[in-house]
Amino acid sequence: MSGYLKTTILMAGLTAFVGFLGFVLGGPKGLLFALIFAGGMNLWAWFNSDKVVLKHYKAIEVNENTAPQLFHMVRDLSLRARLPMPKVYVIDNDQPNAFATGRNPENAAVAATTGLLSRLSPDEIEGVMAHELAHIKHRDTLIMTVTATLAGALSMLSNFAMFMGGGDGRRTHPLVGLLVMILAPIAASLVQMAISRAREFEADRLGAEISGKPQALASALANIAQKAQVIDNHAAEANPSSAHMFIINPLHMHAIDGLFATHPPTEQRIAKLMALVPRGGIHTSHDDPFRSMFDEDKRDTNPWA
Repeated sequence: MSGYLKTTILMAGLTAFVGFLGFVLGGPKGLLFALIFAGGMNLWAWFNSDKVVLKHYKAIEVNENTAPQLFHMVRDLSLRARLPMPKVYVIDNDQPNAFATGRNPENAAVAATTGLLSRLSPDEIEGVMAHELAHIKHRDTLIMTVTATLAGALSMLSNFAMFMGGGDGRRTHPLVGLLVMILAPIAASLVQMAISRAREFEADRLGAEISGKPQALASALANIAQKAQVIDNHAAEANPSSAHMFIINPLHMHAIDGLFATHPPTEQRIAKLMALVPRGGIHTSHDDPFRSMFDEDKRDTNPWA
């Protein structure tokens, strides 16, 4: 089964589950409300989700004047990938990480944290940006946004279980309501995990192809994963349902974060990437032209500092 067919089936199943919850909570009227609610949420997410997530992470758009190395890198990679130039954002966060968003390649954006730009080598950053462009090329950003939106709808509907009747004058059994409250967020997390894990492997493969540096991307994944375990990302912790958007899961502070372990094991991703490395390996540069942009004595000149 192809990744696209699997994603379609999962999303159709999740949509049906929204309707099922609505029916359990409110009968035929509840079913109609749930489907209208899910449709409205999807339509809203289609046009606004990228703006919301960028605002949540206080991302600042940059250009060739404010962040020339990063901007030119993304532009060159976009040409290689045959993609329109996405908007480029920087997030003031010491945890190295990155994500892509947008409903289609014509309305896409990539965002990198200051930690990524200061802690990784240029080749590693190039690999990460190529990975994010791979998500855009495969339209993963829209798929993950719709899935996350439906997951949020499930969680919201489940919270009504204790307060809504069964419709037609009957009451929902308390045990049914409790079961719905438990299953809804779990089902949403499982679907997020199933879609995201498949997408990450494919984005790694295509990202390595776009950059031509699978070893650099593998090195970046190892470095990001290690630092994400010791450097907090408070914005991600405040909105864990967005964790699947990052190249490496940014969560680590709370036990509930395990429900949002949407990424495959980093070791597996690195192994697959290293299998793509030509004999003799690929050498990466450790001279980091981005680091100087974030020196302490220049913080007053950085718009994202």
